[in-house]
Amino acid sequence: MIAVLLIVLGAILLIYEAFSPGAFLVIPGTVLVILGLVGAAYTDILVSWWSPVIAVAIAVPVTLLTVKGYQKLAKPAPPTTTVAGSLVGRKGVVTVATEAGSMKGKVKIDSDVWSATSDEPIGKGAEVVVDHSEGVHVHVRKVRGERFGR
Repeated sequence: MIAVLLIVLGAILLIYEAFSPGAFLVIPGTVLVILGLVGAAYTDILVSWWSPVIAVAIAVPVTLLTVKGYQKLAKPAPPTTTVAGSLVGRKGVVTVATEAGSMKGKVKIDSDVWSATSDEPIGKGAEVVVDHSEGVHVHVRKVRGERFGR
């Protein structure tokens, strides 16, 4: 009876993990299923002092295999960051008007919004191109005679 209960409980944990990945229920679920199968084959073992020893003997390799499996599934990717210097020559749209000598202006380049300044006032909605960067700010100029996005 205990063996069947362990198998069912382990199966429930494994099913839950399948529908909600990342809950880390694979390890206890697998340990319970294997412990239940061992208990079904050797009925007296679950009520002896061997039960916790077997559980640990199962848990250690299952844990190592699970961690390795998760590492293969979710390889760490380098963070995606954009530095202001890499924006030189890129086009964007002014979201907050820029003024000469002021960093209060904002420019949207792709999906990022950057603090911006310019040599002349540029109104909201104007198409601009990045001339150079100053730290985390960009210096822009108005696009003249070009169509944005071409």
